[in-house]
Amino acid sequence: MKTPQVVIVLVNWNGLTDTLACLASLEKVDYPNYQTIVIDNGSSDDSVEQIRIHYPKVTLFETGENLGFVGGNNIAMQHPLVAKTDYVLLLNNDTEVAPDFLSLLVEVAQSDKKIGIVGPTIYYFDEPKTIWSAGGGIDWDKGMTHMVNLNELDEGQLGDTPRSMYFVTGCALLIKRSVIKEVGLLDPRFFAYYEEAEWCVRTTQAGFKILHVPSARIWHKISIVAREASPQVHYYMVRNRLLFLNLTQAKLSVMLSVLGRNLMTLISWSIKPKWRHKAPQRKAMWQAILDYMRGRFGRVDIS
Repeated sequence: MKTPQVVIVLVNWNGLTDTLACLASLEKVDYPNYQTIVIDNGSSDDSVEQIRIHYPKVTLFETGENLGFVGGNNIAMQHPLVAKTDYVLLLNNDTEVAPDFLSLLVEVAQSDKKIGIVGPTIYYFDEPKTIWSAGGGIDWDKGMTHMVNLNELDEGQLGDTPRSMYFVTGCALLIKRSVIKEVGLLDPRFFAYYEEAEWCVRTTQAGFKILHVPSARIWHKISIVAREASPQVHYYMVRNRLLFLNLTQAKLSVMLSVLGRNLMTLISWSIKPKWRHKAPQRKAMWQAILDYMRGRFGRVDIS
């Protein structure tokens, strides 16, 4: 029986050190039939030259501009290599992987034709036994998404049995090419954040299952503190949450509740002295809400 082919996609934007480390970890993967594509989103560091020097067998495509996570991955998923493959794995360039992670993911995906997307357990790189994501959940009544088992120490509580999820994070998401053909690419309006949650909801609505595979493991070089402090990230999280709820046909009451909570946060950050340091985030939130209202999506630079 033919081993399914997988194309692994990494999007790089001025992330040379992380990307080289990720590619090094992929070289140790025990899965026998995969190829890697790196999409460079207009890096101004030495990424392109160094990737070509150290990993000449990797397919490298230069977009010439920052298309974000969504745009970069969509470019890759339209590459001729993907037209011939069975699976596409979206993988953040700031991750490192266990050698057997891909074999475990493909094995589960192959076990049922109705499985559309699978994802691994993701740990913090700096705290390698602490879970960052073991799948994703959605509270439709509150209009909120969350990482399952977030910040828990792995003490075996996940078990080995694959679990049904609302979504798995785009940090590491294996999808069947046949599913991409049916549900389409990532929605470019997101640029970054919430795009994989909407993709998974779309996939579920098409009749496919989303599963977390506990025994498949990778490690993510993510800093929650740094993300929360970034006005740019805050902008996309606020705007794209509203876009996600709209596209997934959330109840009007939920949309109004989310907008109300955002406005309460803005008021608090504006009048309470202890939140003076939140001025950049406050500005980003205002812009995010206004841009959502006027239909301004895609890439937006926050000054």
